[in-house]
Amino acid sequence: MKIQQLDVIVETKTKDDVFVKIKVSVQYKVIKEKVYDAFYKLDFPHEQITSYVFDVVRAEVPKMILDDVFLRKDDVAIAVKTELNEAMIEYGYDIIKTLVTDIDPDQQVKEAMNRINASEREKVAAQFEGDAARILIVEKAKAEAESKRLQGQGIADQRREIARGLEESVEVLNKVGINSQEASALIVVTQHYDTLQSIGSETNSNLILLPNSPQAGSEMLNNMVASFTASNQIGEAMKKAELKKNQ
Repeated sequence: MKIQQLDVIVETKTKDDVFVKIKVSVQYKVIKEKVYDAFYKLDFPHEQITSYVFDVVRAEVPKMILDDVFLRKDDVAIAVKTELNEAMIEYGYDIIKTLVTDIDPDQQVKEAMNRINASEREKVAAQFEGDAARILIVEKAKAEAESKRLQGQGIADQRREIARGLEESVEVLNKVGINSQEASALIVVTQHYDTLQSIGSETNSNLILLPNSPQAGSEMLNNMVASFTASNQIGEAMKKAELKKNQ
């Protein structure tokens, strides 16, 4: 009169031609009011139940692809229970529960499924890594652009202040009777020696060869003035040639 369990392993094929072994556990008991039928109408109840399980599973599973077998295993169990109840109640057996407890595809199929899953995960991981690398590159480029912008702004401000300082220096020298040309030469010489002092104070400086005579500053100034003059003359000549061409 106790509830008994029968485990049935059925090998069948899915709709996508994959062979699987399905384990169905059938829990049943003898109906108290039909003890006579249970013991005298049926010789081998286990074999009868097994036959019905085979019949139902091999009818239901071939309608599904492998993925659906895993997702809809409860549907298979319900179909087995319904079929068994209708057949076995006549012989005094009550089907309490049917469970699909295991679905075991062929080993090669499982390995293929694992490879597909691993490939999908690697694909997602590669996408995330690519996005992360792209973000790093973009942010680094933004940081470099901002750094260069600030550096350029600093250089511009520095040169503006240098120009303002030179202008003030020339004005001060003019007030004491030194003309603009002499003042410019004096400032260039002073800056020349300041540069030499700054380089000499740095112990890790690379070797730099610079003229150190007082005339060097004046020569540098004269060369700069000559260069500016030549550039202006070339610019004026190009403007005249352009006007003549347009006429």
